Amino acid sequence: MPLPKLPSKPATILPAKDYPQATAQRPVSAIAAAAAAVVEDVAVPAAARAPKKAAPVVKAVPTPKVAPVAPVAAPVAKAPAKTTKSKAVAAVLKAAPAVLKAAAEAVPAPASVAKLAPVPTPAAAPAVAKPVAKTKAAPSRSKVTPITAEAPHPTKHKANESGIKSSTSRNADQAGTTKLFVLDTNVLMHDPSSLFRFEEHDVYLPMMTLEELDNHKKGMTEVARNARQVSRTLDALVSNTDDDAIENGIELSKLGNKDAKGRLYFQTRMQTADLPLGLPVGKADNQILAVVRSLEADQPGRAIVLVSKDINMRIKARALGLPAEDYFNDHVMEDTDLLYSGIVQLPDDFWNKHGKDLESWQENKSGQSATFYRVTGPFIPSLLVNQFVFLEPKNGEAPFYGQVKQLNGKTAVLQTLRDFSHNKNNVWGVTARNREQNFALNLLMNPECDFVTLLGQAGTGKTLLALAAGLAQVLETKLYNEIIVTRVTVPVGEDIGFLPGTEEEKMSPWMGAFDDNLEVLNKSDTDGGEWGRAATQDLIRSRIKIKSLNFMRGRTFVNKFLIIDEAQNLTPKQMKTLVTRAGPGTKILCLGNIAQIDTPYLTEGSSGLTYVVDRFKGWTHSGHVTLARGERSRLADHASEVL
Repeated sequence: MPLPKLPSKPATILPAKDYPQATAQRPVSAIAAAAAAVVEDVAVPAAARAPKKAAPVVKAVPTPKVAPVAPVAAPVAKAPAKTTKSKAVAAVLKAAPAVLKAAAEAVPAPASVAKLAPVPTPAAAPAVAKPVAKTKAAPSRSKVTPITAEAPHPTKHKANESGIKSSTSRNADQAGTTKLFVLDTNVLMHDPSSLFRFEEHDVYLPMMTLEELDNHKKGMTEVARNARQVSRTLDALVSNTDDDAIENGIELSKLGNKDAKGRLYFQTRMQTADLPLGLPVGKADNQILAVVRSLEADQPGRAIVLVSKDINMRIKARALGLPAEDYFNDHVMEDTDLLYSGIVQLPDDFWNKHGKDLESWQENKSGQSATFYRVTGPFIPSLLVNQFVFLEPKNGEAPFYGQVKQLNGKTAVLQTLRDFSHNKNNVWGVTARNREQNFALNLLMNPECDFVTLLGQAGTGKTLLALAAGLAQVLETKLYNEIIVTRVTVPVGEDIGFLPGTEEEKMSPWMGAFDDNLEVLNKSDTDGGEWGRAATQDLIRSRIKIKSLNFMRGRTFVNKFLIIDEAQNLTPKQMKTLVTRAGPGTKILCLGNIAQIDTPYLTEGSSGLTYVVDRFKGWTHSGHVTLARGERSRLADHASEVL
C-alpha cells in the first residue's frame, strides 16, 4: 500500500537505526535457550546429530565478543522417524523440572558463546523446541538481556546498576523473608518520606542518626528543612506509645501510610561490637557501623542491611564485611537508557499490517491544515499519546512523520506534522536542522501542549528553539504575555560569592546561555540596521523576565511562557514546586541534559527532569523529545564524542 502524502522537504539527518525498531520475535531467555538445546539433545538420535563437514551444527566462538545473529542458521539433520522424536519431546515435557534444572546448569560461560541451530518445531510441543540464535550467561541480578539481530540503541551505553543491592538483600528477596534496614542520617535528610518507602520491611534508627538530625535542623537550607520534617514525623510516630511499644517496634502504617507494612525500631540500649582498632570510636559513621555489626550478632538469622547515600560509608561497611547499599527508592528507573525518548520508528511493514481499515481526513487547526489517519493494528498498543512516529523507507518513497493524537485499544489517530525545516515555516528566523528539532518545534508551537520537556547533549539547540518559539508566540501571535526564564544556580567550579544588584542583576551571570542565543536571534534582523536592531533588542528585553527559584513558592503565572533551564539539577520536590506555579494559559518548558548533573546527591535516575519525563508521558497536553544530533559546530560535536 502506498504511503500517505507528507511535507515535501523532510528534516532527515540521523540514520533510521538511531531509534528502536519494533520486532515481532519475542526475546528468548538464556534458560529457555538451554532448555531447547536439551530438547534437541534428547530428541535427535546420535546418528542424526553427527555434524556434516559442509554445515556444522554447533560452532564454538572462543572470543567473548558477541557476533551479530546470522539470518539463516545451519539446518539440522532430520531424524529417521518422526514418531520417535515426538515421544522424546513428550518425555522431556513430562519431566519439566529436571529439564529446567539441566538447562540452568547447561548455560555456557560468557567467555565462549555457542551457536545453536534451530530445531524443527513438532506439533506436540511448540514452546519447547523454539529456535534459538544464541545463549548468554545471566547477569548478577538475574536480569537476562535478550540478544537481537540489531541493537535498538546504537549509542554508547552505561553499565547497568546491577550491583545496587547487596548479596544479603538479594538472598532475602529469594527466600521471601523481611529485612531490617539501618538508615544513615543522609538518607533521611535526602528524602524525608524514606521511612515509609521500605514496603513490608522494618526500619532501624541508631541513636547517632538522631544526634546528627538534631545537629542539622537549624538553618534555611533544603537539608535543614528535611531534618525538621523528619523530626516532626518521628514525633508523630512516637506519640501515644508506651515504652514496650518502642522496644517491640512501632507500626509505620500508624500515620496512614498503607504501603509501609513494617515496624520502626530505635536503638534503646548501648550496642557493643568490636571494630578494627584503626577506626576512631568517636566518629559518627563508625558508631553506626558498630550498631550494624552488633545487630548481626544479636539476630543471626535476620537480613540486616545498612542504607546510606554516602559512598565512603558503604565502602567502609563492605570492607568490614557488612551488607550496605544505596537508597534507590527515589530513582525513577535504574537504567536511563530506558528513559522515554518521545520518538519511535515504525516497522517497515507498518502500512501493510495497519492499512486495512485506514481512514483519512483533513482538519484546519490553529490556521494550519493537517491530515489525520485512523489506523488499527498490533503495533498500536505500544504507542503513547503525543508520541512522534516516523517511517523512512529505503526504496525511495516519501518518508512519514506523524504524531499520535488519540489512542483507543488497537486503534490510533495519527496527525501529520508541520514541516519547520522549510524556510516558509521558520520560527523567528530559525528552521529545524534535523528530524528531532522538527518534532520539538511542533510541540513548542502547539498551543494545546502545556508542558514540554527537551533532553539532549550540549549543542542540540534546546535553548535556541525554546527562545525562538517563545519570542514568536509573545511578540508575533501574542499568545502569551511575556517570557519568564529561570534556572538552578549550581556552579560548575568554585562559587564566586554574593552578587550585587537586584534579582535580575544577580541572575544575569547565570543567564549567559540566553544572552548568547538572543544575540543569534537578533542578528537575523538586518532590515533596520544598527538602530533597528537596538530597538528590537530593547523590546525583547522588556518581554523577558529573569527570575530566581528561591522566590517561586506561592506565585501563580498567568499567560506566561516559562522556561526552566538546566532542569536536570532540580530535585523532584523542586520540580513539583515549579510546575504547580502554572496558571491559566501558561506553557512550561523544561530543558536539560541528564549527563551534566552538578547537584550533589542527584543522579541521572533520581533527577527531577527524569522524574517529570517519566510521569508526564502519555498525557494529552504534554510532550517530550530527546534531541540526538548536535548542531552547534563541528568542533563541539567532536568534543562531545571524544572528551
